[in-house]
Amino acid sequence: FYFLIPSLIGKNALNFIITIGTVVSFLLFAISKAIIPPFYINEYLKQIIRVGWASLPVVGLTAFFTGGALALQIYSGGTRLNAESAVPSIVAIGFLRELGPVLCGLMVAGRVSSAIAAELATMKVTEQIDALTTLATDPIKFLVSPRIIITTISLPILTTIGNIIGIFGGYLISVERLGFNPILYIESSIRYIE
Repeated sequence: FYFLIPSLIGKNALNFIITIGTVVSFLLFAISKAIIPPFYINEYLKQIIRVGWASLPVVGLTAFFTGGALALQIYSGGTRLNAESAVPSIVAIGFLRELGPVLCGLMVAGRVSSAIAAELATMKVTEQIDALTTLATDPIKFLVSPRIIITTISLPILTTIGNIIGIFGGYLISVERLGFNPILYIESSIRYIE
């Protein structure tokens, strides 16, 4: 049995590399389709609303409560070491470097990818994708490219908004519940963000 392990590891590694190559080539193909006319502006506008605007409440709520919880946990840990004053800086740095992008990516991926998968699967089952081909419309250009381009544009914007809301959540908990001075909290946050 032990002599089969290297071949299984090699086979799994090759399958992983092939999968990565397939995804990258599909992504490049879809992006190349997006820069060639005709452009379906209405599809792009629909995806801005579906991907960007509709994801804002989920990202905002997650960021707000995570910022508040982060401030509470840092404060409770900092009181043991007399380092309560580190709360604003750690909340700001932690959100901007790690938590903001990760939480935004997870929330958007969970919300948007499941919606896109369900929508495209329904279109495939009801033969709407075949109808697009019959009408001389490229399904990749019409369905896939707008979703990829708009998601790529929306994620950094949503991350920025999520970072602001998360830092505000930490600020609100720190000022209202933990007794921090609001002006000193903001000054400390800005100093460490710079």
